[in-house]
Amino acid sequence: MVSDFFYPNMGGVELHLYQLAQCLIKRGNKVIIITHQYGNRKGIRYLDGGLKVYYLPFNPFYNQSSFPTFLFFFPLLRHVLIREKIDTVHAHQAFSTLAHECMLNARIMGYPSCFTDHSLFGFADGSSSTMNKILKFTLCDINHVICVSNTSKENTVLRAGLDPRIVSVIPNAVDSSHFTPDPSARDPRYLTIVVMSRLVYRKGVDLLIDVIPEICRRFPRVRWIIGGDGPKRIALDEMREKHQLQDRVEFLGSVNHSQVRDVLVRGHIFVNCSLTEAFCTAIIEAANCGLLVVSTKVGGVPEVLPPHLIRLCAPTSVGLLNSLIEAVPISEQRDPLQVHEEVRNMYRWMDVARRTEIVYGMIHKCKNQPLIDRLKNYYGCGVYAGKLFCMFIGMIYLVWRLLEYIQPREEIEIAPDFPCHRYEDMRSHYSKHKKNKEEEN
Repeated sequence: MVSDFFYPNMGGVELHLYQLAQCLIKRGNKVIIITHQYGNRKGIRYLDGGLKVYYLPFNPFYNQSSFPTFLFFFPLLRHVLIREKIDTVHAHQAFSTLAHECMLNARIMGYPSCFTDHSLFGFADGSSSTMNKILKFTLCDINHVICVSNTSKENTVLRAGLDPRIVSVIPNAVDSSHFTPDPSARDPRYLTIVVMSRLVYRKGVDLLIDVIPEICRRFPRVRWIIGGDGPKRIALDEMREKHQLQDRVEFLGSVNHSQVRDVLVRGHIFVNCSLTEAFCTAIIEAANCGLLVVSTKVGGVPEVLPPHLIRLCAPTSVGLLNSLIEAVPISEQRDPLQVHEEVRNMYRWMDVARRTEIVYGMIHKCKNQPLIDRLKNYYGCGVYAGKLFCMFIGMIYLVWRLLEYIQPREEIEIAPDFPCHRYEDMRSHYSKHKKNKEEEN
């Protein structure tokens, strides 16, 4: 799996990669993750369960994405793929430069490849048009594409000009055992509304700035807990100072994912006011903790939860305000434990891993096209862009043949596999021993 976004950076894509990799390992697969370095974290690291991560020596350029290296990434990627005896390459996230480069290079070498798209893009602005053209280039020779919602599938098919038959929908999931309700954590004096997101424009923070003062004016018992950080934090601080809501709006700043549950169980209502969202795992985590979810009706959000567990509204200040006015009186009447029992089996990582394995099996049955046929696919990407793409692919192909001559794959040392089963046996034995000691004490 390849992506610019992985631990120690935290987010939906990072969590998806980690959880999916862990479940694939438990199902008997070998998984390697390739990403760029994060500060001093570079080289090879092992995470829980024997998950091996290559932090390649590329620095992030913008928004944690690495700078495009074009051909400089190719020799290192080839070395890792041969060294680890990789069978399938799985790239994640359209924003990831490493993912795009890896898809191109892996297909040149003949590796079955798939791509998971975690975001929605528009068609009108310049940045979206540029990204759509890049995505069309890198996906025109891909074996299969995975999207996290049906809305995301429609969006990706239109943006990249894909055949819908090679696009599957596999949603995100949540480890429900880590998100359990705790009604005793709620303050009985208040009705608490929780917001957990990056404080950026795309997450609809401007809607919160308009809605928070009015909700506080109408409902004296309501208080807000806002977790997350970003450039819009300053605007929220100004709003709190202007309306003198210091005692009713609490800012937590950046919150580690391991602490998210402790924040959620303090609330009655969870608010997601994103302006665009392919899936939104955060509302599943909130529902698992027993909160009533209020969310903007954008992207794939309406597909995530049944109507009686979520209040959907238009992505406007008026729409969000009206939904919250309806939700506040009924939020305290809900049984968090009953909601958790209903939601906890809806999205499971093992099910996501099983469905992903089916995709891997499908792409291994695909025949590898000759280079001339694949160049036809690239040529169809545009009148001028198609010719440029064909020249670029031809250059990558020549570099690959040169690398095969300079450093034959037979000379690359094969890395030993991590003994995952032995590691699990040792860990379970240690856990039993520790439990017995505690019982004796």
